[in-house]
Amino acid sequence: MNVVAAAGAVLVFAAGAALAATPSPAPLLRPPGAGLPTDFAARCIRCGRCLEACPYQAVHAAPLNAGREASTPYVNARTQACRLCRDFPCAAACPTGALAVPSERTAAAMGVARINEETCLSFQGMRCEVCYRVCPLIDEAIRIDYRPREGDDIHAVFAPSVIDGSCPGCGLCEQRCPVGDPAPAIVVVPTGTDEDAYVALREGAG
Repeated sequence: MNVVAAAGAVLVFAAGAALAATPSPAPLLRPPGAGLPTDFAARCIRCGRCLEACPYQAVHAAPLNAGREASTPYVNARTQACRLCRDFPCAAACPTGALAVPSERTAAAMGVARINEETCLSFQGMRCEVCYRVCPLIDEAIRIDYRPREGDDIHAVFAPSVIDGSCPGCGLCEQRCPVGDPAPAIVVVPTGTDEDAYVALREGAG
């Protein structure tokens, strides 16, 4: 190997090492059965089998700018949410146990949805209910709370409410939310993530 080639190899190795040591700019939403981030990171070998197994192409490899999370599987719920397949083919395809097949859909444990009452149309007096209607666990993971509007004796607020213990974090509510800029009015906070920091990051304040 000549000097130029050797120098190039060193630079590539150094860049790869630096990238591997760089934390992800934002926590990633993992496929079903990933569990806590530390456990997942210890087992995931970036083989890509979960990507190939997903029938909805919802699982992708994290890009290089994801730092040390690069090439690990994640779900971009806003683009294509997890559909909570009953047999969880993504987890079943995992050879290392980084993704464990959930016992039921509520046990997918991808994260939990959080509603921004300041931007949610329902809390502004409009009857939306999109997140409620698209939820695969309707009335189990999300429900509608009917409450009177403050200072209004005629109209009511049809407010979506997430049930933490039952929300699997699939992200279908986030994908279909009609609110856009700077973020949908409902977002899924990945398991093991600081909720306030994540929401602030998604809303452009982080």
